Amino acid sequence: MRKLMITALTAVLVSGCSIMPKPTNFNIEPATIDARSAIMEYLREQPRPATPIPVTVYAFRDQTGQYKPQANVSSFSTAVTQGGTSMMMQLLLDSGWFAPLERENLQNLLTERQIHNSARNGQELPPLKEARLMLEGGIISYDTNTTTGGVGAEYFGIGASEMYREDQVSVYLRAVDVHTGQVLLSVSATKKVFSMELRAGLFRYVSLNRLLEAEAGFSMNEPVQHSVQRAMETALVELIEEGQVRGFWRSQS
Repeated sequence: MRKLMITALTAVLVSGCSIMPKPTNFNIEPATIDARSAIMEYLREQPRPATPIPVTVYAFRDQTGQYKPQANVSSFSTAVTQGGTSMMMQLLLDSGWFAPLERENLQNLLTERQIHNSARNGQELPPLKEARLMLEGGIISYDTNTTTGGVGAEYFGIGASEMYREDQVSVYLRAVDVHTGQVLLSVSATKKVFSMELRAGLFRYVSLNRLLEAEAGFSMNEPVQHSVQRAMETALVELIEEGQVRGFWRSQS
């Protein structure tokens, strides 16, 4: 009877492994274009200005100075993305409200313009377009283990458990009037980063010298980059709507 029960439990664990979600084709998958999030789709459905507002973004940096938390090892990988400026430029273009101007690699642009001017026999390129607004800000915090928990049970060498963890990322975004230097608006947004793990196992001596051990499980970690992007999107939408309320800009009715 005992051997029959152990055989049945082993079959359950093996069948569980077969239906458990896992990568296919050894992760050899074609690249895909990132779809717009629900909040960006909402923004694109709203009325937009007749002419997009020229803006500059010199940098939207990681201001946390935090590295990835790893147990018992030193990690030099940053906890959040270092590409915040590129992400913000994409969001500004997708919003339909702003016409971003290149400023992050301004020196490269100026060098290329000098090359063009030298090849045009004295006919210089027109001056660069100026912006009325400058967007500043960055990723200001990444807190790990803001919430942790789990549940599990084990009986007679058979057990299962579930654990979860929540991190938190926050961003700030402000709009500055280039003509006066006045900070017109400042908003912040926070996004939870969720991780969870499910495990089940069997550990039994079936006889004096024979040990049966089986284990199955999977984990799911929400990408930090996507969480940062969602926080940036939320901050941008709030900035646009707050600017309309205060009369700094308006949509085309």
